Amino acid sequence: MNIVKPDDAFNCEVPCQCCETVHNCKLIVLTGGPGAGKTAILESARKILCQHVAILPEAAGIVFGGGFWRLESPTARLASQRAIFHIQEEMENLVLGEKSWGIGLCDRGTLDGLAYWAESEENFWQTFNTTKDKEYGRYQAVIHLRTPTLDRGYNHQNPMRVETSDQAALIDDKIHHVWKNHPNYFEIQSADSFLEKVDNAFEIIKKFMPNCCKEHFES
Repeated sequence: MNIVKPDDAFNCEVPCQCCETVHNCKLIVLTGGPGAGKTAILESARKILCQHVAILPEAAGIVFGGGFWRLESPTARLASQRAIFHIQEEMENLVLGEKSWGIGLCDRGTLDGLAYWAESEENFWQTFNTTKDKEYGRYQAVIHLRTPTLDRGYNHQNPMRVETSDQAALIDDKIHHVWKNHPNYFEIQSADSFLEKVDNAFEIIKKFMPNCCKEHFES
């Protein structure tokens, strides 16, 4: 079995010139429906931002990419979302506890599962013994990339993406409903140029970076 070192799994690639060795990490959710551009923006972040920014992989990719059965029955959907929630939570706890990073960019957050939940919202809170306010409190900000329509670039290039354009739009609306009341909720609409979407996301991320790392990034 190949062991992935934490630095390889999480760190952005640009060396930071600041002397800070301990950071109180802030978690930022990058969310959106299928095809919204989360993966592309996070890969850009890995190459552009400094080593004190961590990139957390998508929990659903870990679950389904690792062989968890992806079935459509309510039982299977609930089982997969429980697994995804706990993996997401523990990855975040790991990044927070290490204190090596000033920002943790999360490919989705714990509440994204509510958009896929096969039972009532109340059942979701009971299952995970939590509340919306408690989960909101985990994150400094939420950046919602809206899913593009078919004529604006929605595609199936990701082998994990099984949704049609209409299904993706419905999920995207559910995600909006889940996160819209977070105090630092930012919505980025699809644009004719994807680079415009990327630039808008980075402008928001920069606002929450530690000053020592922000100065390096802006230099």
